[in-house]
Amino acid sequence: MSVHHHHDHDHAAHGGPASSTPLDVPRYRRVLWIALVVNAAMFFVEVAMGYRSQSASLLADAIDFAGDSANYAISLAVLTASVNWRARTALLKAACMMGFGVFVLARAVWGAWSGAVPDATTMGAISVLALAANLGVAWILYAFREGDANMRSVWLCSRNDAIGNLAVMAAAAGVAGSGTAWPDLVVAAVMAFLAIQGGLAVMRQARVELA
Repeated sequence: MSVHHHHDHDHAAHGGPASSTPLDVPRYRRVLWIALVVNAAMFFVEVAMGYRSQSASLLADAIDFAGDSANYAISLAVLTASVNWRARTALLKAACMMGFGVFVLARAVWGAWSGAVPDATTMGAISVLALAANLGVAWILYAFREGDANMRSVWLCSRNDAIGNLAVMAAAAGVAGSGTAWPDLVVAAVMAFLAIQGGLAVMRQARVELA
């Protein structure tokens, strides 16, 4: 789950030098904008299709896209902001991520109680689309993977998001094979717990920076 890397995004576009060659700041800014638009679009797609298909794991996967969208936006918006402002923004971001994680957990509990079986076909199709989106973003960020630690973390986050997409694919296959909602609910619960855990980590680090 990429949320473990998210705090590093806040500093991702400072425009400092890469390890060996100067950073092409305008190009990196364009790449971040593309990544932001793709992630924001996929967030809305997964939320809409998650509700339509009754899939809690699609809603959980949307957490990744929401978090990445927020971080790309922050990277673009606070290029010259102080550490305190970045830390305050990180606190807000962490609270949102944890809140969404709790929401997905509640949705998974409701799914278990209601017994509704999600639409495996929709789950599979959207997870394939999400995987393509994440691999595309990882590809355009690949050129910056050897920059400083923050730039590298941005690329690694996009690459690691693909794991969440593969988990939803596995859940879709499990739902189709078993005819039950349990594969979807288990994947959703795991992803939601990881989001909450990552949000807590970001919050702790932000509090240290504010102190």
